Amino acid sequence: MRMKTLRLIKACLVTLFIVVLAGCAVQVPAPEKEVTLATQSIVQAESSGAVEFAPLELQAARDKLNQAKLAMDKKEHVVARRLADEAMVDANLAEAKARSAKSQKVVEELKESIRILQQEMNR
Repeated sequence: MRMKTLRLIKACLVTLFIVVLAGCAVQVPAPEKEVTLATQSIVQAESSGAVEFAPLELQAARDKLNQAKLAMDKKEHVVARRLADEAMVDANLAEAKARSAKSQKVVEELKESIRILQQEMNR
């Protein structure tokens, strides 16, 4: 009975060792596509007015993109991919906030125009 247990433990340890070695051998490719997409998202956010209307989110995207590039240089591709994805999300958020703020500004201008027209009609 004790021999079977020892054999089972040895078999489990060998299997675990093989799995660990196989996991270490897997190479994650550099996230060049993700970095490019994040860069494009940042440019798009900047052109939509994020510099003015969502500067914090835009800066977060830039910072994460820079960190992703540094991680790529260190061959930390998993970290680089995560940071590039986060940079793209932050850039998309900045763009959405900028578009929303611009729309809100237009709405306020329209309301003011309506108020002025109503005043003119009441004269």
